[in-house]
Amino acid sequence: MGELRQRGRIWWIRYSRGGTRYEESAHSSKKRAAIDLLKIREGDGAHGLPVTPQIGRLRFEAAATDVLNDYRTNGKRSIDDVERRITKHLTPFFGSRRVATITTVDVRAYIASRQAETEMVTKAYDIRRKDGTTTRVPEKRRPIAGASAAEINRELTILKRIFSLALQAGKLLHKPHIPLLREDNTRTGFFELEQFRSVVDHLPAPLCPVVEFAYITGWRITSEVLPLEWRQVDFTAGEVRLDAGTTKNREGRVFPLTDDLRRLLDEQRTEHLRLKKAGQIEPWVFFRMVAEKRGGQKHPRRIIAFSKAWKAAITAAGCPGRIPHDLRRTAVRNMVRRGVPERVAMQLTGHKTRSVFERYNIVSDGDLRTAAKQLGGLTGTEKGQSGTASLQSESEAAGFAK
Repeated sequence: MGELRQRGRIWWIRYSRGGTRYEESAHSSKKRAAIDLLKIREGDGAHGLPVTPQIGRLRFEAAATDVLNDYRTNGKRSIDDVERRITKHLTPFFGSRRVATITTVDVRAYIASRQAETEMVTKAYDIRRKDGTTTRVPEKRRPIAGASAAEINRELTILKRIFSLALQAGKLLHKPHIPLLREDNTRTGFFELEQFRSVVDHLPAPLCPVVEFAYITGWRITSEVLPLEWRQVDFTAGEVRLDAGTTKNREGRVFPLTDDLRRLLDEQRTEHLRLKKAGQIEPWVFFRMVAEKRGGQKHPRRIIAFSKAWKAAITAAGCPGRIPHDLRRTAVRNMVRRGVPERVAMQLTGHKTRSVFERYNIVSDGDLRTAAKQLGGLTGTEKGQSGTASLQSESEAAGFAK
């Protein structure tokens, strides 16, 4: 049983949970308010809900810190993006508020405010050059027609995570419904074989193996292809492996060497062995030769990015607007067209859900024309012959005629 105590004019309640005694102010000079609060705490305890004076007092800033700590402890690579969204968008709107007071109405107000924005601001930042000097990049402002649905949804997803972690920690008793916006900007780009070959022809030589590898495997270029090391390539077993914890879904992956893939990696290995004999050892499968100074000796260096070369190549190849990730969609499509079972294709490319895989399995105009040819003569109708006669002929051929 709990107790009531009066301190000055304010009433307090006292109760015990799990052998620990708690005291909590009713924030009122009326005894009835303290009795009602004590009944709530005793009722929550009877239903197995966590009961402490801190329930419902969690501030937004503290809850956001819990989310960032969760990302850090789990080693999630998107922590910088999450921290930016919290600092730049969520905190200015929800900051200094108790999380328990945030309702669905408040969330919709946040969505409306983001959609009404007319300007995007990029804060000033410093760039440190190779010679040790620092250059200041000034603040930039550009007009926009409101934040996109995708941007807002990424922020709302973080807000959902804030409530979920608060519930798990026993700092909150409920969370509001957080509606997400419909996104109509799903990319559907892919490469036909002729387009792909044209892009490769316009890329610098060190980048061609990278793009070809991604075209065959469908692996993510930035996080899975470019960081690939020779220890992950097993020519004897005939496979390329991705270590567990290095992929987006944190699971390891194996891709058997196709004829094209083996040829590609053999050429890379030949160059690797040549450099090794010259005393230049590098662990990366994909690299380019870079001089430390103009005219100096060149050394192998891992390829980090190639956005400028890619943009020039797709423009020259007549495929403007294509992005490297379109190679992943193309690989999925090629696997399905070659008769690879979808479950196997998902395992090769690293897709965990069928819904995402289906979004990548794009149907082209060529696929539709091929399907039309396959459906040709379905009723047996020929030019100058009625459909009824054709059907009768088919029945007679099958032995069903009287």
